[in-house]
Amino acid sequence: MQKNSREARKKKVIEVLNRARAMELMAIHQYMNQHYNLDDMDYGDLAAKVKLIAIDEMRHAEMFAERIKELGGEPTVDPEGKVEKGQKVEAIFPFNSKLEDDTIDYYNQFIEVCRENGDAISMKLFETIVDEEQVHFNYFSNVSDHIKTLGAAYLSQIAGTPADIGPPSKGFVTGQTGPNL
Repeated sequence: MQKNSREARKKKVIEVLNRARAMELMAIHQYMNQHYNLDDMDYGDLAAKVKLIAIDEMRHAEMFAERIKELGGEPTVDPEGKVEKGQKVEAIFPFNSKLEDDTIDYYNQFIEVCRENGDAISMKLFETIVDEEQVHFNYFSNVSDHIKTLGAAYLSQIAGTPADIGPPSKGFVTGQTGPNL
């Protein structure tokens, strides 16, 4: 009887971890789409920062997947929701602020699910990621406020900036060394 109760609690934690993973997968797709569009609109600095935030979301999605696997679950591969395409620069940052604010709210609720079901490790994972989502929210909200307050003057300072974020992070191929590459 005790084992079933423990399995039921673990299942509830896996459910919220998978919901969070699906939210991260959607954010990755959304932010990468915005990154490409901002770059096309010649707002390189904004594009570069949105790309870096998408990479943060990729790391979050992997962290959730790894915890799900540790608990014996299967990580979802389906993003939650659809990507909003073709957004104007004035719409991107308020949209992203709301997305991050909603994510923080959900993750705080998921922390409670983890606490109620006795999973301190998953609870700490959510707490760590909430801290990073707050940094994203602050950035998106700040840019949104600048665009709202300063409009074209703010955007004209960013127009024509490079989208280069420095050397690429090592992936699988660039991380390989030796003749058997």
